[in-house]
Amino acid sequence: MKVKVLDIKGQETGRQVDLPDGLFGVEPNEHALYLASKQYQAHNRQGTSKSRERGEVRGSTRKIKKQKGTGTARAGSIKNPLFRGGGRVFGPQPRDYFMKLNKKLKSLARISALSVKAKNNEIVVLEDFSFDKPQTNAYNDMLKNLNAQSIRSLHIIGEYDKNLNLSMRNIPKTSLMVVKDINTYEILKAKKIILSESSIQKMNDLFV
Repeated sequence: MKVKVLDIKGQETGRQVDLPDGLFGVEPNEHALYLASKQYQAHNRQGTSKSRERGEVRGSTRKIKKQKGTGTARAGSIKNPLFRGGGRVFGPQPRDYFMKLNKKLKSLARISALSVKAKNNEIVVLEDFSFDKPQTNAYNDMLKNLNAQSIRSLHIIGEYDKNLNLSMRNIPKTSLMVVKDINTYEILKAKKIILSESSIQKMNDLFV
């Protein structure tokens, strides 16, 4: 699949790159996409929700009224879940949301996500560039030139660039990731994938 290489002004450079079919041309596996996205979101959960049961709330242990003759239901503790301030029944407890997936399935999901974006023409290839210092306005202008300013975008680069990261981190709906860190969920969430030219070969070496 041939794609034109653009510069930061959104103009064609006259060059083309070949997106490997092994990365961008496979038949998407929807179940793999579902599992990988579910795992990513599950691992971002803290799992620290906790409510107090009747044995953990503060209160007297005396019997609050006599057993019979009151005309109402018997009650043996002020910590009864039916009373205000009592313990909670079947409340949340700390738990681990860890979910195991095989490496091959995670790789299939990542490749499927890239193929979905390629099929929907949501991938732009940008020539490699760098800023001498953080320039948020310059990066914002680049997004305008690529028609990606008001939509969620993911910029994938080959190696970490500090100035590039500082330039875009305050721009809403925009994220920057190094090839080795990309995941299925972030790819699917983005409406436009901006690939640096050098990242394509790195992705092919790592994921195919």
